[in-house]
Amino acid sequence: MPAIVALVALAGPLSGQAGAGQVSLATGTAGPDAALEDLDGNAVQLLDYAAGKPTLIEFWAAWCEQCEGLQPEIDEVVADYGEQVNVVAVAVAVAQSLRRVRRHAEAHGAGYPYLWDAEGEAVRAYSATTTSIVVILDAEGKVAYTGVGPDQDLVGAVTGILSARQAGED
Repeated sequence: MPAIVALVALAGPLSGQAGAGQVSLATGTAGPDAALEDLDGNAVQLLDYAAGKPTLIEFWAAWCEQCEGLQPEIDEVVADYGEQVNVVAVAVAVAQSLRRVRRHAEAHGAGYPYLWDAEGEAVRAYSATTTSIVVILDAEGKVAYTGVGPDQDLVGAVTGILSARQAGED
């Protein structure tokens, strides 16, 4: 089964939750939790990685060329906003093994956690029907941004979310 078809099958029927121009969940909805594993095989919860800060979640695979194209933008978010924003890669369990994800994470030293979605729980919870989907939760855990593909302006999205947060605190 081709990887993209397998990912759509893993995600289940399309929920129609996203609004016009969005992928994944609709802006303003609460980011759902999901049971995953860290790369050591320990059970973890996705929202434990949100920890009261805006959080960028990328649905990722080692074989995904679009994810590779998006990597410089994610690296820039980590370099510029790593203290203010959490970044998490959710490794989908389609056409890759946990071992392959570990090797990639070790070789690339991304500076943020990769989590293994062995059962597709996060994929289903976030209606992530393909890889290179990014969901950014605000500090309250609500969806503030969704996008797909290598041409996303993640630095701009994070800047806007942080500016809105700061304006709300003033």
